[in-house]
Amino acid sequence: MADGSTGGRDVLFVVLDTVRKDHLTPYGYDRPTTPTLERFAEEALVYEQAVAQAPWTLPVHASMFTGRYPAEHAATQESPYLPDDVGTLAESLSAEGYATACYSSNAWITPYTRLTAGFDDQDNFFEVLPGDALSGVAATLWERVTDGRLRPLADRLVELGNEVHEHLAGGDGADSKTPAIVDRVCDFVDDHAGADDRWFAFVNLMDAHLPYYPPETYREEFAPGVDPDAVCQNSKEYNAGAREIDDEEWEAIRGLYDAEVRHMDAELERLFAHLRRTGQWEETTVVVCADHGELHGEHGLFGHEFCIYEPLVNVPLLVKHPELAPGRTDEQVELLDLYDTVLDAAAATGTPERVGARPFEPGRSLLTDGRNVTDGEYAFVDYHRPIVELRQLETKARKAGVDLEQDSRFYSRMRAARRPDAKYIRNERIPDEAYRLDVDPGESDPVAVPDDDPDDPLAETRAALKRFETNHAGGWADEDGDGDASAEGDRTADGDAPADGDAPADADEALEGMDDSARDRLRDLGYLE
Repeated sequence: MADGSTGGRDVLFVVLDTVRKDHLTPYGYDRPTTPTLERFAEEALVYEQAVAQAPWTLPVHASMFTGRYPAEHAATQESPYLPDDVGTLAESLSAEGYATACYSSNAWITPYTRLTAGFDDQDNFFEVLPGDALSGVAATLWERVTDGRLRPLADRLVELGNEVHEHLAGGDGADSKTPAIVDRVCDFVDDHAGADDRWFAFVNLMDAHLPYYPPETYREEFAPGVDPDAVCQNSKEYNAGAREIDDEEWEAIRGLYDAEVRHMDAELERLFAHLRRTGQWEETTVVVCADHGELHGEHGLFGHEFCIYEPLVNVPLLVKHPELAPGRTDEQVELLDLYDTVLDAAAATGTPERVGARPFEPGRSLLTDGRNVTDGEYAFVDYHRPIVELRQLETKARKAGVDLEQDSRFYSRMRAARRPDAKYIRNERIPDEAYRLDVDPGESDPVAVPDDDPDDPLAETRAALKRFETNHAGGWADEDGDGDASAEGDRTADGDAPADGDAPADADEALEGMDDSARDRLRDLGYLE
């Protein structure tokens, strides 16, 4: 961290992982899931039309941390780490003199993916690896593992991480890390409270992510009599067709989900109350959002994979700052705009170039009057193949004797341009979809785009998506649909696609090619015996 004080404000950035906008009280939900956020909304600007750049954690956080779209920062499951030459928000603020901290129990926000780059203090999913030690080694190892011949091992490591999360979150292992995270944030901000010190705390809370095992107090309030072990807690089983869920079970699942949201909200109240009690609240910029939502049977899907429909990408966003009058706005914004917003709030707008990050764009900051962004009428989503989830889906389908169609949404990359009244989705392996959101907000009735009326909202939105692909995304590696699911992710150390037959048959074969230091590191992490 650079020496000297900064003229910016303290910043608290909270991500409620996997939280649907329509399950929050400030957005009109009829259940009292978020009384804390309801009170916070009286002090904040509430965004009705905030759009995530993807429907899952890694690329969305990378977009918020870099101000870049997924195809630009390249952190997707096809290449699951942020490249070394992409500077981050935390690196910029650290260089500006901020104390920086990242507290999360999300398996994707770790030194392995480099999403924690620039954070002085870290507490991440892999508790056996302290966030402030060996981060560079971890990131280098993860990059090696995820490239080329070692890719099958990477997929297995993430699967193991998911299995560990499911154990810790459910059954006998149920133990939310959220209270401990809030404790650490309180300690961090107190350690750096003072006129000559500024802090940036990023927090990701995972309670609303499957599986749902809420504390008993909230379970009895929102899902009375529901046994979490008696409902489907594995989205891949349902999506693969290996498990059916009836209306009564969906109601129970949604009740458990609401109970998890209520638990997070209660912990947020504890954090907010601490800032007020210690006199830090008024001078702190507070951002609260979700990185993506969740499907509970809509469109025949469970979870947040294999589509980019509204419940996943139209996310909650509330921002408290003196230059934002409390209220509500229908202005459409993108989550990547938060990169510029935090730089602005921190008075660190001239710092990004010093750390290799994208330069500050004042037109993207939510603190700028009359924001001006090229094609700013539209928001864009870029969804690469969810390789790990796809492998898990295939496993569930195979065990159930279900054949998955290759030309289906499970194997398709997706992109979308969206504005409040219209949305156009380009799919790689299934027909494109177009929706008039002003009359069909549930995206239940795809409509044809007129080719003879360029002023039609859907025609304009499709044209905007083409411009986005030209300027920010490029073409897919195997647009004819003949490539396999990991075509873009399978790279050699030189960045080239491996020759046919180069990929190992399984993770065990990949391990044979690893050197002793890499094996030792994996053994330290508990992945090898």
